[in-house]
Amino acid sequence: MKFIDDILNTITMYRLVLYFLLYLLFVAFVYSIFGILPFNPLLLVISASLLTAICWVTNKLFSYVYTVPTNVESVYITALILSLIISPIKSFSDLPLYFFAGVLSIASKYILTIHKKHIFNPVAIAVVLTAIGFNGSASWWIGTMPMLPFVLLGFLIVRKIRRFDLVFYFFIATLLTILGFSVVNGSNILLVLKETILSTALCFFAFVMLTEPLTTPPTKKLQAIYGIIVGILFAPQFHIGSFYTTPELALIAGNIYAYFVSPKFKIFSTLQQKIRLAPDIFEFLFLPSKKLAFSPGQYMEWTFAHKHTDSRGNRRYFTIASSPTEDEIKLGVKFYQNGSSYKKAMLLMDNKTPIIGAQLSGDFTLPKDSSKKLVFIAGGIGITPFRSMIKYLLDTKEKRTITLLYSNKTQDEIVYSDIFTMAQKELGIKVIYTLTDTKAVLTSWAGRLGRIDQNMITQEIPDYKDRIFFLSGPHVMIDAYDQTLRSMGISEKQIKKDFFPGFV
Repeated sequence: MKFIDDILNTITMYRLVLYFLLYLLFVAFVYSIFGILPFNPLLLVISASLLTAICWVTNKLFSYVYTVPTNVESVYITALILSLIISPIKSFSDLPLYFFAGVLSIASKYILTIHKKHIFNPVAIAVVLTAIGFNGSASWWIGTMPMLPFVLLGFLIVRKIRRFDLVFYFFIATLLTILGFSVVNGSNILLVLKETILSTALCFFAFVMLTEPLTTPPTKKLQAIYGIIVGILFAPQFHIGSFYTTPELALIAGNIYAYFVSPKFKIFSTLQQKIRLAPDIFEFLFLPSKKLAFSPGQYMEWTFAHKHTDSRGNRRYFTIASSPTEDEIKLGVKFYQNGSSYKKAMLLMDNKTPIIGAQLSGDFTLPKDSSKKLVFIAGGIGITPFRSMIKYLLDTKEKRTITLLYSNKTQDEIVYSDIFTMAQKELGIKVIYTLTDTKAVLTSWAGRLGRIDQNMITQEIPDYKDRIFFLSGPHVMIDAYDQTLRSMGISEKQIKKDFFPGFV
């Protein structure tokens, strides 16, 4: 799995979904040539191309009218999903369904919004509206047994964005609901379950549509409830009287729940100041269009329109480095050689081009019980959520038992030390700095040397078995520290790992 994760970490979530959908469409095209799927392969390609063109043109028009940047991949993702659930065109009479499905899916992102945040999964709401207005519904043809082995690769999306709990509870709720109805109706349980798993779009729906980030709740607990709601309604046998739900209706119902339990905003921010904190780390200060309410340690998705966008897109996930008590939004960003077009454009950002923040998420937050003893372990730019938490504790004068272990290669890479020094004096927080490049250490260095390992942890934190550990930094570092803590007898429940989907 490490090999797979290494590959996944080099690609954005959106690009992964796009490639997966193109892959499924290619498999379907080949199947159609050999008669495994009952489609004309040419019409399959024409249908997908037509939907892509409709979605692209519609998005261009709405983007111009509303003057907002959009994800460069989202248009194609929407078009490809529609291509995989609406049967290919057979005659000219199918054109209105295709036209309005494409237009409505894109239009919903702009029109069906509250405080500039769209409510419904675009594909799901488009299919519902076309079914009502044009009596043409999605066939969900992707849910066939020949396609299932290839659809199962969609689990890579779930792994990429860490939506395991959401998908698990969805599957459990769906299967238990089917089981319940089968028992009541006297149906053959095994046959019904087999048909549901092998001959419906269950897996495609779960991996691709259910996990769509912008319309899912922000935390694991809320995502579990969301999965249960959608799972119950997804079951083909679920009905109220003569009214039976469909996959798209199940998702719409879940979207409504998600809206009420999620942050309901999208912020437009302009750059106020750009500060160099370290040789390759900058802090960006933004003034948001409205006061942002969040929990210290959470992250947001940031859309930044720029020319010549590369394969990594125009969206990134950044942890908010500022505290909710501060007026500005601070983002600490590390830049690399041969970085993405996004990072290059961001480094040249001025105060004229807005950046759009949305999808506030994350469970990497302080426990409600302030008596819990904590250990923060950070590597490099992974310090940003801890800056947010500690600044919040300083501003609210809330004392907690915390030890911060902060690892960097060299001394000049250390950032936010002023905040941590203040926390040591005012809150009694213990801060340990360590450098891993022992050859570049200055003689004046008073901190520790070497990587954070078992010996360092036991020496600095004798009561480590009674602590909750927060890990933040590069994926490789987090995995290494997780293994170290497990070998020390620290349980999974005592370890919280910072995670957000996207390419760093």
